[in-house]
Amino acid sequence: MPLYFLLGTLNEQGQGMLKDNPDLVIDAVRECDCSGAEIMGQYAVLGKYDFVMLAEADDNESAARLSLDLGVRVGLHVETLPAMAIGVLNEDESGESAKTEDVSLAAGAPEDWRLPGSDA
Repeated sequence: MPLYFLLGTLNEQGQGMLKDNPDLVIDAVRECDCSGAEIMGQYAVLGKYDFVMLAEADDNESAARLSLDLGVRVGLHVETLPAMAIGVLNEDESGESAKTEDVSLAAGAPEDWRLPGSDA
């Protein structure tokens, strides 16, 4: 299933809502019922964005519905980015991966998230 990163910035209304309910984002994700899409992980971050979420969705339309739903519930401006495993970029036209050095960042990562040539 395709992966998406949702980068969220609280708007003024969202900041007020979060002040009243510190679990706002967690609650919104639990209550969100967007068929064909779900949040796999969520993180508060420092910098340009306030939140980063990893989502899995059937297609772009499902990801867009999820993004819109969360934006309305939480008071977020959400930028949604489609993502692909780095190994996909290393495949030739026949679908075979070229040989590369083992530069895996995390042992035990799901197979489709591993870097090419990684056995970890």
